[in-house]
Amino acid sequence: MGLVDVRPAPPTEDLPAPSRIVPRWRAWLWVTLSAALGVLVGAATFVVTGYVKLSGNVRHEQVTKADLGTQPIKISKAMDILIVGSDQRNGANAKYGKFPGERTDTIILAHISPKRDGALLISFPRDSLVQLPACAPKKGVPGQRPHIGMINESFNSGGIACTWKTIQALTGIHIDHFVKVDFTGFKAMVNAIGGVQVCLPEAVNDKKALLHLPAGKQILRGEQALGYVRARYSLGDGSDIGRIQRQQMFLASMAKKAMSGETLTNPTALFGFLDAVTKSITTDPDLSLGVMKDLAMSAKGLTAGQIRFVTTPWRYSVTSPGRVEWVHPQADRLFKMVAADQISHNVKSGEQKIPKSQIHIVVENGTGSQGLGTQVAAELEQRGYHIVKIAPARKQYAKTVIKYTPNGEGRAPRLFRELKKSTTYMVKNGQTQTLVLVLGADWQGMKPPKTLDDVEGFDATQDSCTAS
Repeated sequence: MGLVDVRPAPPTEDLPAPSRIVPRWRAWLWVTLSAALGVLVGAATFVVTGYVKLSGNVRHEQVTKADLGTQPIKISKAMDILIVGSDQRNGANAKYGKFPGERTDTIILAHISPKRDGALLISFPRDSLVQLPACAPKKGVPGQRPHIGMINESFNSGGIACTWKTIQALTGIHIDHFVKVDFTGFKAMVNAIGGVQVCLPEAVNDKKALLHLPAGKQILRGEQALGYVRARYSLGDGSDIGRIQRQQMFLASMAKKAMSGETLTNPTALFGFLDAVTKSITTDPDLSLGVMKDLAMSAKGLTAGQIRFVTTPWRYSVTSPGRVEWVHPQADRLFKMVAADQISHNVKSGEQKIPKSQIHIVVENGTGSQGLGTQVAAELEQRGYHIVKIAPARKQYAKTVIKYTPNGEGRAPRLFRELKKSTTYMVKNGQTQTLVLVLGADWQGMKPPKTLDDVEGFDATQDSCTAS
């Protein structure tokens, strides 16, 4: 990349020590990862009596062709499963606050390749302003008129069928099945594997999420885990995007724990986890436990490096503060590639050693062009980077510069490759991992993503501890 050694003033933000090497995980990792999301795909160790018991746990809800209307044509043999996390606030969930109806805290589309050698999980920000389709009223829901609104309105207005219809209309991807999991079910899954490890850069005190945690490495059990993945304003930058990144990292860590020897080699622990999963989910009738088991058996060779998390390309809305809009044509390209199953296969585990969410950037505007720093920061955040601060540079710069220290040397190349034009400087006496991007008069913007590999994401070898 042609790194140049100079000595400007070092960045001021300090972050944890450089990341360590990420180990490869076992071949069935994605199976349990999907289970953690609410998509149980079974296990090869089922005994007959256990299979019958687990099969009886799963609840089903019918979604008809009339509910979905005209659907996108299926152009590949991949399996696409809609996953929603329900925040219904009645019964055991009432303590998290009360409101009528049911909304989706999490919306994910899991795309599983025809040969079961690749999986992609697309997160849709709940703050997304999108075109919502018409959905007929049904028992318990009022229906939905066509309008521009937040993407999670569809669930409250028309239930899972309306959410299914909405995601298909927005993406053009034919969805085969759905899985829904609620608050209590998520807690039960976490507890069944004895908790999940996370690494927190600072202490958390969030009354709304019922969450109080010290900084550092720790094991979160059911109630704490739920608060952690639901918390928004007390962690990171307070955005829904930050919460999505945290949820994805947590699920990767959950998969790692579920696939560990202490779970897989312990029949009681394994059955307890699968029992908790099956009790926690609702699916369409066609996604039976038998289908899930067959899916698991066909995916035995899939590795953690072949499971990727991405977020729909987005930007902050300029007309509706606090909301986000999808970036086109990037989002359209992503959906077309997924529909055609043009996802990467046989990616080496740990190839993306540092996910963009763990690359922290200070953006300084050295152009004199008002508002450019905010604009660039929004695009970087849309691509998955974590923005620490936006500030004016101390002087005007002719050239765009990425400043980094020896501790940040592994992070700088990734940002450098995304910029159309920039140079780099090492700050030898600095200790931070944070990068400083100084925008100069030669700023030309960022390179557009051309393939799915260019879309921000990370593989399932990463979690908040391996990446920090």
